Amino acid sequence: MTEDRSLFGEPPLSLFEAYGIELEYMIVSRADLAVRPIADELLAAFHPDGEPTDKDSGPVGWSNELVLHVIELKTNGPARHLAGWAGRFRDDLVAIDAMLRERGAMLLPGAMHPTMDPRRETVLWPHEYGEIYATYDRIFDCRRHGWANLQSCHVNLPFRGDAEFERLHAAIRAVLPLVPALAASSPVVEGAVTPALDHRLEVYCTHQARIPAAMGLVIPEVLRTEAEYERRIFAPLRAAAAELDPAGVLRPPFLNARGAIARFERGAIEIRLLDVQETPRADLAIALLVTTVVRALANERWVDLAALHALSTESLAAVLHRVFRDGERTLIDEPTLLAALGRSRPLAAGALWRTLRDELAGAFDDQQADWRELGPTADALLDRGPLARRLREALGASPDRARIDAVYRELGACLLGDRLFEPTARP
Repeated sequence: MTEDRSLFGEPPLSLFEAYGIELEYMIVSRADLAVRPIADELLAAFHPDGEPTDKDSGPVGWSNELVLHVIELKTNGPARHLAGWAGRFRDDLVAIDAMLRERGAMLLPGAMHPTMDPRRETVLWPHEYGEIYATYDRIFDCRRHGWANLQSCHVNLPFRGDAEFERLHAAIRAVLPLVPALAASSPVVEGAVTPALDHRLEVYCTHQARIPAAMGLVIPEVLRTEAEYERRIFAPLRAAAAELDPAGVLRPPFLNARGAIARFERGAIEIRLLDVQETPRADLAIALLVTTVVRALANERWVDLAALHALSTESLAAVLHRVFRDGERTLIDEPTLLAALGRSRPLAAGALWRTLRDELAGAFDDQQADWRELGPTADALLDRGPLARRLREALGASPDRARIDAVYRELGACLLGDRLFEPTARP
């Protein structure tokens, strides 16, 4: 929610020259998995003055988020390749675990805490930028799901100038509806299994409803230039927010909550619809699948740019809503979307991703190392389904608190063990 140039820095990078990855994790008690609002203690440990500000040394940066029980890890500077980053993230996760162990706490992956009561347990970040978070809370009420209980993976892709922005934005729009089929990891809320595999996205779609211009349809509109973005997105947002935020604390770039947002200050588009997974290796494998398809679309592999612009925002949003409910089993039958992806007949979302993976793995020479390292994990995810599906299988339809605790402790073990969650490995 605050400006961050560290992902790419200067000078501006061009299309697909690098990635910026951000991963959010919740801090919980080792004893009972209740959320622990101590992210500031972790960050303060790196500064002689005890100020809880970003850790920006080393390849992986650490930073705060809206609430005190969430910490974010990110690529500290441009990641030219995805290969190698699973190990780098794991090194920092091990370091964080050692610090949290001393405090009786641990990290828990997954996009939503399975039993958190946000009304009772939320503690907002009170330090630097605290005024911004307090303003969000006053306007939107952040002590609820969609604000205080969500952990995501953000993938940043660079662009240089309007022509590259137009091409990248058009390609990302086409892929967004299919993302939850890979990344859904939030099937439980307040102790109950939800109808939607990706409950984080279900609540995300309405979390800023008080300012409708902030969300749009989640799938962003067709936009071609920075000036058009200012006119159609930022100016209406500024006007809509003025009555609720007369001091102008909330700037339009951070109020914009679409599923992909332009970050012109860092020369990037940030993809925001990915739930965080059980291990960074899975996040990176999903990022590889998603960005490879984005790259193929941006290169006009199947259709030209005009055809991508012709994709209806309303139709793409309708597909997204079906996919975040049913995940990889959703039948994708929107003909214009299928054509844009080079397919001619309806396919389940998981099968569609498999055909795209089979066609595109190795299509770009500079991705060979990424596919060698992350391809097996991508294949395993395509074979086994998204984490939310596997969590459902392990939990059953009506799990009690003991069962939820056991399953999510196993999920936490996957984070440091650098392995995928298996529902057959009964906790």
